[in-house]
Amino acid sequence: MSEQQSEQQTARRGGVGWALVITGLAGFMASLDNLVVTTALPSIRKDLGGGLDDLEWTVSAYTLTFAVLLMFGAALGDRFGRRRLFLVGLGIFTAASAAAAMAPGIDSLIAARAVQGMGAAVMMPLTLTLLTAAVPVEKRGMAYGISGAVNGLAVASGPLIGGSLTEHVSWHWIFWLNVPLGLAVMPLARLRLAESYGSDSPLDIPGTLLVSGGLFGIVYGLVRGPADGWTSPLVLTGLFAGAALLFAFVHHGIRHKNPMLPMRLFRSRAFSGINTASLLMFLGMFGSIFLLSQYLQGVLGYSPTQAGLRMLPWTGMPMLIAPVAGYLSDRFGGRPVVAAGLVFQAVGLVCYATVVTADASYAAQLPALILSGIGMSLYFAPAFTLVMSSVRPHEQGIASGANNALREVGGALGIAVMSSVFTAQGGYETPQTFVDGLRPALWVGAVVVALAAVAALVVPARRRAVGDPADVGDTTDAPTAPALETAAS
Repeated sequence: MSEQQSEQQTARRGGVGWALVITGLAGFMASLDNLVVTTALPSIRKDLGGGLDDLEWTVSAYTLTFAVLLMFGAALGDRFGRRRLFLVGLGIFTAASAAAAMAPGIDSLIAARAVQGMGAAVMMPLTLTLLTAAVPVEKRGMAYGISGAVNGLAVASGPLIGGSLTEHVSWHWIFWLNVPLGLAVMPLARLRLAESYGSDSPLDIPGTLLVSGGLFGIVYGLVRGPADGWTSPLVLTGLFAGAALLFAFVHHGIRHKNPMLPMRLFRSRAFSGINTASLLMFLGMFGSIFLLSQYLQGVLGYSPTQAGLRMLPWTGMPMLIAPVAGYLSDRFGGRPVVAAGLVFQAVGLVCYATVVTADASYAAQLPALILSGIGMSLYFAPAFTLVMSSVRPHEQGIASGANNALREVGGALGIAVMSSVFTAQGGYETPQTFVDGLRPALWVGAVVVALAAVAALVVPARRRAVGDPADVGDTTDAPTAPALETAAS
């Protein structure tokens, strides 16, 4: 079907407005569930029991399955119909949300969260492709901006929504919230979105299995290491088998004809630099938020709502600073803005590490939260532009999917790594033991984000003359069209 025919069919079904509403709501739900659970963790632990490793899996089960299946989900939509697979993913996500809300124990909650991630991995990348099919070329910039703002609002409001529902209703409602939204969006999507298809290239099932098994093994080893011992047979098996599978995935990406992630893209300094920076940024940021949300409630005694509000200078700052970041990126290029943002984020974590005590005032924490919020704000929009301008136009879909997947992987690894540091130095026994574990974990997070800033500086500062195919992928900073084939951030 031609693009013109697709647009005519979409116009008959409901047009741009419906596409924005439907894809916006779906993207909001998937993005919200990344952080909505963080402020509910103490209440979940109180009701369902479990240790730190169980709380880690409550978050990581979602981010990990989301990450490893995201590009596979986009490929399924291209092959079998984007609207059809969007409905399948949304149905899985909605049903898994209900299962999480009714979970009788921590193990069943973790299982439901993993299935949620599977549904989001199919649904989320198709929101942008369906929106692209519905919006005329000349209006797509505005539509992408609205979509990005909605996803940003979901990330910013996640801790606050989770905290408010947990305190005033119950933690179950952070999952029940998705059910009426999902049930409302599904018939609208069926009636108001046009079907579209992409490439019919073979699905890379071996690559998906290799990366899924490898990442699961690594995260399992990191999560269970503090509890079972780093020399435990299961822990060592997870770490070594996971590393072996990831090595096999890299080899597969080099040798396979149609891999889900072509390793040749990483020959580009621009692509490898910004993706390394993204992985490290999310590793430091997610791990820190995971522990700090528990610190605010378990040590300082804030309610879930109060904790969510107090996190807003960090998580909500992008809503205020993003336009400034866009201007600075246009003025000076994406590389210095992203690097500066990562430096701000690292300094914010250092400041937090120096002020955390068993009775720290909020005023003492506020500068660290503001610095971290500014850093996050300066990073997001320019980073996306750097990713998209680091590859050829026909590879932008793969590039966007890879970057989003690496961000989610970074989040899962961050929770595992920083929780391991926390457990090695402290614990839940008293407020002081919690602080004893939190402080070195924040220092680790700061170092990791500082390394992300170094990785961002690897990205070339100027674009070479366009025309030589060898130059494409070794340059950045010239804004290009947003990805048309896969996930938004």
